[in-house]
Order: sequence, then structure tokens, then C-alpha cells
Amino acid sequence: VGGSSRSEKIVTMIEESEKLKSSLEGKAEHLADKLVPYTLAGTVLTYLLTRHVTKALSVLMVDFSCALKLAMPISVLSAIREASRHHITVKGGKYLEAVADADTIVFDKTGTLTMAKPTVARMVVFNGEEPDELLRLAACMGEHFPHSMAKAVVDAAKKKQLDHDEMHSKVEYMVAHGISTTVEGKRAVIGSYHFVFEDEKCVIPEGKQELFDSLPEEYSHLYLALENRLAAVICIEDPLREEAPEVIRQLKACGFSKVVMMTGDSERTARSIAGRVGVDEYYSEVLPEDKAGFVDKAKESGRKVIMIGDGINDSPALSAADAGIAISEGAEIAREIADITISEDNLFQLVTLRAISRALMDRIDRNYRFVIGFNLGLILLGVGGVITPAASAMLHNTSTLAISLKSMTNLLD
Repeated sequence: VGGSSRSEKIVTMIEESEKLKSSLEGKAEHLADKLVPYTLAGTVLTYLLTRHVTKALSVLMVDFSCALKLAMPISVLSAIREASRHHITVKGGKYLEAVADADTIVFDKTGTLTMAKPTVARMVVFNGEEPDELLRLAACMGEHFPHSMAKAVVDAAKKKQLDHDEMHSKVEYMVAHGISTTVEGKRAVIGSYHFVFEDEKCVIPEGKQELFDSLPEEYSHLYLALENRLAAVICIEDPLREEAPEVIRQLKACGFSKVVMMTGDSERTARSIAGRVGVDEYYSEVLPEDKAGFVDKAKESGRKVIMIGDGINDSPALSAADAGIAISEGAEIAREIADITISEDNLFQLVTLRAISRALMDRIDRNYRFVIGFNLGLILLGVGGVITPAASAMLHNTSTLAISLKSMTNLLD
């Protein structure tokens, strides 16, 4: 349909990027505009005081606008280009500034700190039925559940060649909770602990509490219940990214004072993962609105927040954050909403992004000081009769070209 081709999206993105300038870019543009009347007034005043046309023209030949309006956007465009070479897509300069200023970073767990390639590790049965039959039922329901854990269940059933024809009635799907349906006249639910035990009021069969308490903490758990009684717990193994602990350590080293993990998993699983990666805080059994609410509260308390996620559940928080970062292999809606996208194969891109952002802010600040100082010096030399208007113009334009070329160089080694 019209407007959806890749080239049209690129055009739209370029147009939108004009609205996404960093505040430093805006500050430079506003300053350049404000200085124009002062330059003209200085020219007139110099002539009135000296009655010397050449000295007056020396002021007119030097204008702050050129370097301020050229060097700042070039610096930002160059940083965005450099980020793209590291497989990081940034939608606007304001998001690089947000990453540079941020002091809080929030991670979703599944697909972000973990590999997003979960597999079924084991089935723990609570109602005495055959594990394969319960897996078949779970796969039949799970194919309607757009989540990586549900996909793991469906894949496990396929591996065992367990056919799961539609055995159920209409499926009700609750985002970040689970699904419920009726199978052969029995109510069946599958999903998170919160959904199965708190929302649906399911119970653990008598004599099975000890088995439930001994569920392995290193796995994520998917709960299957029939007729309001727990039938099975599917233990999902979602390997932690090897680089995750070191990435968290480096992010703390480069200035993040709070690193948070949020997940819909149980408290036990969340505690286990949080301890292994080294986050400052973790929150378990959270809903999409809880993630967004946490981001909003952190911002209200004066913190600058980055959110990293990959799924539909993360979209509200990605949108609420000062900068939302999506994993490129995640849900399309998350990538659309996110301000920055990184590839799925290496979390160290977050450290690179932080380094590029901070180096960009340093460069803009240096450019800003140089432009003001150098051009002010030229004006004073011209008014003092030390240099001619032609020399002022040449030095001014040469400095503008030089600082623009310098702004096109890479920020990182």
C-alpha cells in the first residue's frame, strides 16, 4: 500500500528526523539566529565610532551562523552514521543525547538478557496424566500465544511428532498473561503464575505442594491448569547471553547508577537471573503497564531512563522512556516504537552506543566553544585594524570548513 515501501519509509524517517534534533543542536541554531542582529548592530556601531568602512566590514564578514548551523548537525549525522557501522540504528539526534545523559537503564529479561531461543527442558506433571499428552495440549493452546516461550512448547511438540489438531473452543488471549479456552468441556488455562494462580484462582493438587516448591529456579515456568487445578509446569530453558554480566558491569562503569531488570517470570526465576547478571534491582511477574509505570515514576523523580526490550509487552515502556532501544529480531511493533535498534547478536553494542553518545556531546560542546571563541577573536582583530575584511572572511570560512570536516570524523577509535 502507498507509503509502506522501504524508500518511502526512509523519506518519512528523514523528514521526521528534523523534529528529533538534540537540544544542543537547537540551542546552537537559536544562538546563531539571535546573534545576527548583534552582528549587524556591531557593524553599524563600529562605523559610527570609527568612521572606518573597512573596520566595519570586518565585523560583517564574520558571522557565527555558518559554523554553528553547519558543524552541529554534521556532528550528529556523522555519529548516526558511525553508530550504523556498529549495527545500531538511531532515529534522531535527541536520542543520542538521551543515551549520553541517562543514569538509569531498564532491561526486559526474555530476548534481551537471554537469547530469545527458549527450549522445553522438562515437564513436571501434577495430575498423573502422560507428559506427552499434556505437552500436546499445551502446544495446541500455545500456538495462539505470540511469545517465545509458547513457541518453545510448540517446537517441543513438533520434535516429538505430537499432532495437536484444534481440540478447543474459542481462545481468549491476554497480553503478558496467557490464554484460556475449553477442551472437551473442561476449562484449560496456560500462562504465567500471576495469570494461573491469582487471576484464574487455580490450585495445586493435594499432596503436590512439595513437588511445586522444588521446581528448579534456573528455568522459566509455564503453568498449565485444567478445571482450576494445576496439571503441569513446563520448565523452559532460555540461556543467558554469555556477554550479559560483563555488559552490565561495563554499563555501570560508564556512568549508569541504576541497572534494572523486569520480567513476567516468577520471583524465583527472576532472582536467579538477576544474581547471575549483576543488576541493581529486579522486578518479577510484571505486566506491560507495570514496566511503563516504572519508567514514568523514574522520570518523574528526575532520572533519565533508557528501556531495552524486544516484545509486544515492552512497547509501552519503550515509548515512555527517554530513549527506547529494541532488539532487531524482536516484535515489529517494538522496533517501530523504539528510538534506537540494535542487532540481536551482541549486547556490547549498548556500551558502544553509550560511548558514541557521550563522545558526540563532548564534540558538540567543544565545537560550540571553538566557534564562539574563534569568531569573536576575528571580530576583535578586524575592529582593531589588525586584519582586513578579506582576511576575516577567509579565516572565518576556512575555520567553518575545518570544523565541519573534523565533525565528520569517527568519534571512537
